[in-house]
Amino acid sequence: MAKAENVFKAYDIRGIFPEEVNEELFRNIGRSFSIFIKNKMQRNTSVIVGRDMRNSSESLADAFAAGVMDQGLNVVDIGLASTDMCYFASGDFDFPAAMVTASHNPAEYNGLKMCMNQARPVGQDSGLKEILQIVNTSPQRQAETGSIETVDVLDDFATHVCSTIDTSNLSGLKVVADTANGMGGLILPPVFSKLPFELEILFPELDGNFPNHPADPLQQENQEYLRQRVLEASADVGLAFDGDADRVFLLDERGKPVSGSLTTALIADQILEERPGESVIYNLICSKVVPEVIHEHGGTGIRSRVGHSFIKQLMEKHDAIFAGEHSGHYYFRENYRADSGVIAALVVLKALSQHQGKLSELLEPFNRYESSGELNFSVPDVDVSINQIAEHYKISIVDWLDGLTVDLGDWWFNLRPSNTEPLLRLNIEANNNKICAQAIEEVRTLLSQ
Repeated sequence: MAKAENVFKAYDIRGIFPEEVNEELFRNIGRSFSIFIKNKMQRNTSVIVGRDMRNSSESLADAFAAGVMDQGLNVVDIGLASTDMCYFASGDFDFPAAMVTASHNPAEYNGLKMCMNQARPVGQDSGLKEILQIVNTSPQRQAETGSIETVDVLDDFATHVCSTIDTSNLSGLKVVADTANGMGGLILPPVFSKLPFELEILFPELDGNFPNHPADPLQQENQEYLRQRVLEASADVGLAFDGDADRVFLLDERGKPVSGSLTTALIADQILEERPGESVIYNLICSKVVPEVIHEHGGTGIRSRVGHSFIKQLMEKHDAIFAGEHSGHYYFRENYRADSGVIAALVVLKALSQHQGKLSELLEPFNRYESSGELNFSVPDVDVSINQIAEHYKISIVDWLDGLTVDLGDWWFNLRPSNTEPLLRLNIEANNNKICAQAIEEVRTLLSQ
């Protein structure tokens, strides 16, 4: 059997198929998740199972579902789905859920995202460790097995998504979306059919081989087709989705990428304009503009570690209306506190529609700082490197909420280990471009020593 410890990550399960993740392991995880659910919920429930379009997803989803039924629980199979569609089903049915996907990873990968009922998180500190412990006991099939039914939730999901914004005064915008042969190709048509926007989709065919480019919009080279088409079509906005369509990145009318921080600031601005004083969560990599915007609207900004399981827990604790991450995840209270790329896109489109100008102009008030973007470093020992950097800046303001954050006044940075690769991830923000360039060189030099 594939070794479970190697594929259980901070927020989900992920590995190469079939060497690291396979049907035998997923059946075991299905049994273990069911035991975990029964221990936690102490009541009868079913489990939602969805999957993306990867070549291995159907057989892995079938194996996971079989494992759930082995433990006497019933399965609601929603078939092909985006991750946010699976979260919606979890909230709508009030059932735990599992989504077979490897998100933005290359074609040879697959994985699993799980949640409790109402899309409550299952992460490293909220269930994954316990589930791994059960997996390692190799639980057996029970005498009484569950059943499975197939349910189509796509139309209900599209209706739900559109209900999150006021659609009464929207103007026509030209939108180009690159779904990278991922699940955005399934969910965008029924959503946009209810709206007055003109939508063009690049690479809408569901294809787990990703024949056109990787489904990772965080890498700007994967946005090139979208950039070109935005310019050719004189589109108002470009939307770049990842493989399971729970993340979205924006391109303005010039084909220029919009950072996740700026998008978070814009969405927070729009939501707090209507609901001033609410709490908003942002992760510690986000630009300083995000807490500034929250404060300007009388809201309460709450800084978080990176990762959906931490953010969802904070959202529930503080009853936050919205949360944003620099990595393109945007969470909404009215969406069961789950992240949704398409809901985030609609909030932006509504704002742009009302603005009646260009997206670059709408974003200008939030362009207050210069950023390095995410820089990755391979080092012999991540812990040693981080501690050396901390020692160098020890007279500055330092915190360890998630990796190392150092604030030097006119610039600041965060240095944290990757949750998925043996890398250090560096994000720097400064008051201007000159300071940012100097800061990048300074930290880069220290890391090379």
